[in-house]
Amino acid sequence: MERPPCLLLLLSLSYPLAHAGALRNQIVGGHEAKPHSRPYMAALKVSGDFGCGGFLVAPDWVMTAAHCMGDITVILGAHDIHKPEASQQVLGVETYYNHPEYNDILIANDILLLKLTAKAKLNKYVQVIPLPKTSSDVPTDTKCSIAGWGYIDKERVTNRLFETNVTIYSRRKCLSIYPNLNDGMLCAGSFHHLKDSSQVSTGNTGNRVEV
Repeated sequence: MERPPCLLLLLSLSYPLAHAGALRNQIVGGHEAKPHSRPYMAALKVSGDFGCGGFLVAPDWVMTAAHCMGDITVILGAHDIHKPEASQQVLGVETYYNHPEYNDILIANDILLLKLTAKAKLNKYVQVIPLPKTSSDVPTDTKCSIAGWGYIDKERVTNRLFETNVTIYSRRKCLSIYPNLNDGMLCAGSFHHLKDSSQVSTGNTGNRVEV
């Protein structure tokens, strides 16, 4: 059974951002994913430190967030990013393609494509993510899932891949959380145990997402 298409939009935002002043990303109220159940996931080392996540869209292309721009190394096939797993493939980046209208103040068009230095070897641990065939909006109340490495609450960080479920919010609710939301964004969240899976650490229950 295929994952909801909105999964594609959330992956690149699921790891805590590395640079000062960035919004914190959390997988709150989630659980550890079954190892290698999401073989399209990419962990990104930015200037030597794990700082972002992404996903494999073609054997030699990874999509992530534009705020992750830096000296990036891509790790595919990982579950525990701090262990030298035999399943892992480590690849460099040949070329960076930032969205031409990326706005780092409004966090708009926060999309970055990475052309890898070599093609990934596709196997049961490393696979290309199935992209949606439509560009239509994801309907309100669609159940989706997000995954990533990083904060699982305000204090704890996990080295293993975690996942949780979220629900797509209505446009009206999105705007009440993010007044600067533009037509290329949507938001999702969860009230699981009255916690959130949000991009911010201020108690909001939404996660702004690029489409």
